Amino acid sequence: MTTDNEPIDAELVPAHDVLPSLRTADIGTAGPRYLITQHTMLGPGELPQRADWQPPWTDADFRLSEEDLEDLADADLAENTLVNRDSTVRAFEAWCAAQDPPRLAYPCTTATYTAYGLHLIREGKNGVYVPDTVGQYMSRIKNWQPVDYRPDDTRIKGRIRAWRKAWVAAGGTVDRSAAVTLEYNLRIIDAIDESTNIGKRDAFLAALAYSNLHREMELADQRNKRVRIYDTGLHVTTAVSKTDQAGQGSSRFIKDRPDLQLVRRARAWRAVLEGFGAAGPDDPLFRALTRGGNLVKYPADRTRGTRMRPGSLNERLQYLAEQAGVPYIDGKKVTSHSWRAGGNTDMAEANVPLAERNVAGRWAGGSHTADTVYDRRHGVGTRDPLDQVPLYGGKHENTGPES
Repeated sequence: MTTDNEPIDAELVPAHDVLPSLRTADIGTAGPRYLITQHTMLGPGELPQRADWQPPWTDADFRLSEEDLEDLADADLAENTLVNRDSTVRAFEAWCAAQDPPRLAYPCTTATYTAYGLHLIREGKNGVYVPDTVGQYMSRIKNWQPVDYRPDDTRIKGRIRAWRKAWVAAGGTVDRSAAVTLEYNLRIIDAIDESTNIGKRDAFLAALAYSNLHREMELADQRNKRVRIYDTGLHVTTAVSKTDQAGQGSSRFIKDRPDLQLVRRARAWRAVLEGFGAAGPDDPLFRALTRGGNLVKYPADRTRGTRMRPGSLNERLQYLAEQAGVPYIDGKKVTSHSWRAGGNTDMAEANVPLAERNVAGRWAGGSHTADTVYDRRHGVGTRDPLDQVPLYGGKHENTGPES
């Protein structure tokens, strides 16, 4: 029996407009060879594609201009994604080079890929990694490989799943950051001195991070032109998002509210930027400031230009939480992701549908991450959900005989 993309010898039978039997024993070896698969569809008198056919390319069809090469030199992925991938790849290359004999890292074989995954699992069982981390590492390595030479990850995925089950059964848990819900966010903002340039930035940062469920990279890369300030709220466009693979961007209007005061705080910070001449459309929305409240000056050749590092924003938000006396909430550490989790948690508590929360948080359509990962309601481990069920029939009086 033939398989997909297998060249065969065949000839058409004019009387019936059908191909003869595809069994090799029934087909002679003389004549042209044709490529036939289960997807082949032929009209009357039409021949299949010749197995030896090649497109009539010329040298020009394989050439790129200098301008094309310069454009291709720009990164296709977000900066934090590239940093994570490169560190993972370097570790994989170092492991391959250390083997005896050394293994080829690029392109690697399925055996090399699987062996490295098993190595990480063994280290994970010794406490170095958790299952999800190893899964992310292996996915990055696979995607780094040339498309036509990517290894088969079936076996290593199976071993990670088996390890995860055993890990969970043994009490393993994923270390999630705390949820900065509205109550905690207002407590954090209240501890900020908004009379200073730094305070104006920090108060708007905390209010926006919660309201638009921002990731730290989204905040760091946000530009002035993507945040439009109106009397009734903000129109925010997030141009680059982790789940926005098509690069279409995501926009939503966030209505102002008396507790977060987004409009007042956005205008206060925008006025600071205008005073520094840094409120241009393409200027970063958030800027690093000196202790005196002036703009930090960067070298002209800095890769990120005047944009803050995502890690710097994370450190700042953690500092604000510590300043307000809540570096930990429910025993979990506050990080920049806590504001994202807090906004989603409050909406989930208020019974906002998952589909609407996916749009607000820029999660992929159909994703359940907002429920399975970012719903971190406080005190869930100490509350009894059965208490929410009303007593049946009120107080029960036993009038029967004692037993």
